[in-house]
Amino acid sequence: MNSILEIWTDLEKANTSVFLKKLYSNDTNQCVYGIFKNPEKYCGIGISVSKDIHIDISPFSKLLDLKVSLFNDSSFDNHVMLIIELLDYSSRDVFSILCEDLIITVSKLFSEQSIIKSVLNQLEKWKSLFDRFNSIGLTPPEQQGLFGELCFLQKYLSHNFDQTSILNSWVGVDKALRDFQYNDWALEVKTSAGNNHQKVSISSERQLDETLLENLYLFHLSVEVSKGNGENLNNKISSIRQIFETNAIALNIFNAKLLEAGYFDKHAEIYKERCYQVRLENYFKIEKDFPRIKENEIRAGVGDVKYSVILSQCNEYLVTENTIFNTLENL
Repeated sequence: MNSILEIWTDLEKANTSVFLKKLYSNDTNQCVYGIFKNPEKYCGIGISVSKDIHIDISPFSKLLDLKVSLFNDSSFDNHVMLIIELLDYSSRDVFSILCEDLIITVSKLFSEQSIIKSVLNQLEKWKSLFDRFNSIGLTPPEQQGLFGELCFLQKYLSHNFDQTSILNSWVGVDKALRDFQYNDWALEVKTSAGNNHQKVSISSERQLDETLLENLYLFHLSVEVSKGNGENLNNKISSIRQIFETNAIALNIFNAKLLEAGYFDKHAEIYKERCYQVRLENYFKIEKDFPRIKENEIRAGVGDVKYSVILSQCNEYLVTENTIFNTLENL
């Protein structure tokens, strides 16, 4: 098995004005290729499937940085190849992370129909992701929110659970209802700063509704924000990447999730001076009469519910960090 970057580099060295492909791995059931096209320097991946599989690529006909196409696959009878090409060679490091993440995902699938469905779903995410790549970076509130999620992720990883499972539970980057969720537990992270450090904003009537869960927790992180004094977003990410130094698959999943969150290494300079010092951190179990609004309490016709919780009024629901991770270990 080769990394996708290694495959692109090898194919580029051929320096011929043709379309080239190289099998990514012999260890999977799927025919996934690294592809390269000279002289344009288009790099990407190709996935070979039966012609009987319906593939609608029309929603991706106007992407700015990617080209999605279908060709007959001459290597197999009655097969087509779905090809995803990057048109901007300078962005290939970012694109390689996305491709590796996609390959990890499809390697766990067995039917060609489910593989194509997964690929097309990923392409929907990539459409907006490349728009963010060309932006000026995360806003200060987005930086602060991501820092809080990474603080919990780092704690979670320190308890020596399976790293891949932990990363799969981090769903906040997918704009999920809560930041961490796996099976029948969930945890929402709220990071506050400034004078209102004990007040947190809740974005919907379902965010703190435990009706369909065995355990729902709220992790509140109160921070001081300063210029150059404390830990910045780049430092936090670097320290977590070191945890994965012997686990290439987990590292790639982590990097892919950072991209989905809008963090790109090329913006690192922007985040250098905005630093955080933790002033307080607490865990709450959402149950009984915890002050929140639940979905079944909303009258017909009411929507877009947003409200605040004053955490100083929630002390009876405090739980320890060990309680949280002991619970997760036994689930």
